[in-house]
Amino acid sequence: MKEMQKKSQESHYYGEFGGQFIPETLMTALNAVSKAYDKYKDDPDFLDEFHTLLRDYANRPSLLYYAKNMTEDLGGAKIYFKREDLNHTGAHKINNVIGQALIAKRMGKTRLIAETGAGQHGVATATIAALFGMECEIYMGKIDTERQKLNVYRMELLGAKVHPVTSGSMVLKDAVNAALQAWTKRIDDTFYVMGSAVGPYPYPEMVHDFQSVISKESKQQILADEGRLPDAIVACVGGGSNAIGSFAQYIDDKNVELIGCEAAGKGVDTDQTAATIERGSTGIFHGMKSLFLQDKDGQIDKVYSISAGLDYPGVGPEHAHLAITKRAKYVGITDDEAVDAFEYIAKTEGIIAAIESCHAVAYVRKLAPTMSKDKIIICTLSGRGDKDVAAIAKYRGKDIDE
Repeated sequence: MKEMQKKSQESHYYGEFGGQFIPETLMTALNAVSKAYDKYKDDPDFLDEFHTLLRDYANRPSLLYYAKNMTEDLGGAKIYFKREDLNHTGAHKINNVIGQALIAKRMGKTRLIAETGAGQHGVATATIAALFGMECEIYMGKIDTERQKLNVYRMELLGAKVHPVTSGSMVLKDAVNAALQAWTKRIDDTFYVMGSAVGPYPYPEMVHDFQSVISKESKQQILADEGRLPDAIVACVGGGSNAIGSFAQYIDDKNVELIGCEAAGKGVDTDQTAATIERGSTGIFHGMKSLFLQDKDGQIDKVYSISAGLDYPGVGPEHAHLAITKRAKYVGITDDEAVDAFEYIAKTEGIIAAIESCHAVAYVRKLAPTMSKDKIIICTLSGRGDKDVAAIAKYRGKDIDE
């Protein structure tokens, strides 16, 4: 703890989870971000620019789509999809990036850096950097650059420099490490755009707030369509930005069940999994206290998932709190179940959804038939699946060009 500093204001925590556990070299930069966010988060001019860009650039509101074919095929609850895959850049990530980049502009920063797993957060950050005329550098695990080549090219096309990270397991957690290290070297002109609801305060709160547009819209839309709230909200969980945005406006609605779907990989009970909440324990990593997969010596354990966006060894502190307090439940979905769902939703609804999102679709396939026809499920499709087509084909033994 010699190089760490804990800032223990109560507002920085979700129950026992959250906080700021970072090297001294980053505390000044983090405090500046926190001060700027407190200054602008309720500022009318900031909110007007944020919501204008969401509407005119990101293509919001996203659709709430009634999945009639799946509903009839599964024979239970009515199924709706919140279509974040239809956003500009193809994922929910754009919501949060617009918000953080606007904070960066107001702080006078000229350079954005970010980590990315599946590449969607990197693409969103590169996109906004291009729009705002800012320099952009993205850190991505080398293994992820190889399984998400299309998104690497998209980032480069948008003018970003992509750094393949070769340390550790060469996946998302190592990309976060590299991005934090890079931030310490150029604090004056650089803003770190965190992609998920993780990291030290204020990042989990910023991501929650910027992504809550998902549930604000879905609540208005389902009330307009059905005249009542849904019975369940289902979303995939890695770090948890898509899920916390999907849950946010329903947390106080106790009759709405909140369900997060983790990547179980080869199985929750195997050593090839990313089911952090089901298998994890309390620890400190990447600047926050939360639940992490750890080995017997307390070191961060290796993770595995077919999904580059979900193979993170921890979860955002608000999700850890929701799990511990049992306000939300979290279930593991295996690679096989997610791939089956990827193919099922394509053939049933004509939607090619991201493999991350298909972890949630897989659980909807289990849940809907157990519920009566007067029940309603909303499942968030966090991203589109173009980036995953070649990987799924390979999983099925077919070799195609990307």
